Amino acid sequence: MKELATYEALLFTAGEEGMGLDTLARLTHSTPDHVRVCLNRLSERYLNDESSGLKLIETAETYRLVTKKAFSSVIEKYAQSPLTKKLSKASVETLAVIAYKQPITRMEIEEIRGVQLSSSLQKLKLRNLIHEIGRVDAPGRPVLYGTTDYFLDYFGLNDLTELPELEIEEKAENQPLFDEETGF
Repeated sequence: MKELATYEALLFTAGEEGMGLDTLARLTHSTPDHVRVCLNRLSERYLNDESSGLKLIETAETYRLVTKKAFSSVIEKYAQSPLTKKLSKASVETLAVIAYKQPITRMEIEEIRGVQLSSSLQKLKLRNLIHEIGRVDAPGRPVLYGTTDYFLDYFGLNDLTELPELEIEEKAENQPLFDEETGF
């Protein structure tokens, strides 16, 4: 069971991008055939467990954890925010990274923000502020995100060149850790 939990944890962490057999095999020091057997067992477990809201799918040789169709209406209610509701700070930060760095992958956004994305990407997609604009030609074929025309309308921009200039704070090199006078 621990082995199945390992694959479950990896797929959960991969999120909507999912993972391919080769990546899962490499990360778990296993073979693609063994991984496939384990994923089939995990899939069966989800299908037979009425107390689980998840299922395992495979598309384009990539495995993903998704919610079961029976929960689509409640997930939709959660994910859709009325347009009159403000974006969360996390969503605004994610959107800003995408706007300034597009095209960009989820992993690159997480690296810049320093935190894992939870539902921010999904909420931004459902609000039609971002969309998938392609895939990287690399293992796992990560999704590239960019802003939509609706993003421009939402923020009153004609094009991305109208985004405000970024103010980047420069960190002083050789800055002392403590104030020399107070020691703090």
